[in-house]
Amino acid sequence: MEPHLIIQQALEEDIGAGDITTELTVPADATATGTFFARQPLCLAGTGLLAEIYRQRGGVDRLDLHASDGTRLAPDTAIATVRGLARTLLTCERVALNFLQRLSGVATLASRYVDAVAGTRTRILDTRKTTPGLRQLEKAAAAAGGAVNHRMGLYDAVLIKNNHISAAGGVRDALERAKDATVRVEIEVRTRAELDEALAAGARHLLLDNLTPAEAREWIRYIGGRATTELSGGITLETVRDYAEAGADFISVGAITHSATAADLNFRLKLC
Repeated sequence: MEPHLIIQQALEEDIGAGDITTELTVPADATATGTFFARQPLCLAGTGLLAEIYRQRGGVDRLDLHASDGTRLAPDTAIATVRGLARTLLTCERVALNFLQRLSGVATLASRYVDAVAGTRTRILDTRKTTPGLRQLEKAAAAAGGAVNHRMGLYDAVLIKNNHISAAGGVRDALERAKDATVRVEIEVRTRAELDEALAAGARHLLLDNLTPAEAREWIRYIGGRATTELSGGITLETVRDYAEAGADFISVGAITHSATAADLNFRLKLC
């Protein structure tokens, strides 16, 4: 879904027939400024949505961004300042914070994984384990944190996993049927027999799932550069360095999007 439609849906969901608290307590002509602040160390994401949020609601005459996506921020750092009708700023507050907090949480967790493998050859990948409807935004946030975007969906790369292999009749048959694909072809292998079969069939990108770091090191040494290697399966911040030091080209981490904790931000309003 396009970002402007996501924002429209979020505003409609929150405001509904109207912000009755704000309409009852705040004069219609009151103006104010509001500033978003980080309240924890974080990697910022989602700032590009603020302008569209206020454009859709109206009543804002100025928006200043003090930091860009991908910036590492310390607590109490100003992120953006907005000026306009106090009612607009209050009515949009929760939606703006929800996007910034969610996306900065994704970027922050991605940055922690990226930092954990710094100095190795390994690059961190995101996955399709995203919030339904928010994939485009969450993948942009993962990239802001330094991760590499894996395929966006089922349409832009071939990833032959265990169920595909079973349905196709085996590793060789699955690869043979995908040989004319015009996009990258990757195949998951779970055993040494499948690994040998994939290499013999000309596989150039291998997904090695649910290995221990020691097993990963052994398998990658055996592959010997004949194919690009990607590791996945329960890899955590505590273990990702060990997997990276096994020599993998990539490590994919679903937790970056499915388990990110919202970043702690707040919004401080002052009447003009």
